[in-house]
Amino acid sequence: MSVIPARRMVILAAVAALTAGCGLPAELDREADPARTGARERPRPAVTAPATNAPAATAPASGAPTGPGCPDTGTRVSTGMVTAAMGLRATTVTLTNCGERDQRLNGYPDVRVRDVEHRPMNVTVLKGPGPITQLEDPGPHPVTLKPGESAYSVFVWRYSAVDTATLRGSGVYVEIAPAAGAARQTVQPEGGLDIGETGMLGTTAWQKAAE
Repeated sequence: MSVIPARRMVILAAVAALTAGCGLPAELDREADPARTGARERPRPAVTAPATNAPAATAPASGAPTGPGCPDTGTRVSTGMVTAAMGLRATTVTLTNCGERDQRLNGYPDVRVRDVEHRPMNVTVLKGPGPITQLEDPGPHPVTLKPGESAYSVFVWRYSAVDTATLRGSGVYVEIAPAAGAARQTVQPEGGLDIGETGMLGTTAWQKAAE
């Protein structure tokens, strides 16, 4: 299984949908200032929104080549940069239909976390972020992706001390599939997943990205 460098992945305008309705920036605000004492002066934690003309956001013409780098499954997984506020971490995972057929989703991504030496980490992957944070979760619902369209899930976890020399306790490689039983793709989130002994990773259900 090949590793796809995060810098070469396509990050969609899906994050803009997070900013508008999913509540991630608001939740990060609450983490950073639970008493809301500095709400007026402190800028909101930024979740980077890529340009809306990103290649994966544009559906190709019918029968057009899908371009290099599209796996046999017809979908490509990418991750955004890790956003942090106090002990809360979050990143957006995007699934792009880079093939020529419609792709159907309904539910949560299937995830496995590995350390710097590719060893499986003892991480409980949750369907829903509830035990970790109050971030909204749309829950399982049918999502159909036409060629060029995308869906996203938000991953959240709590910070744990990591040995920066060895990256021990940090998830360096994350294997992600659209659903249980489907083929996983390996990605390297920029900044890593510093889960460590906290041992829990929350996910939201797939939802369609804004066009």
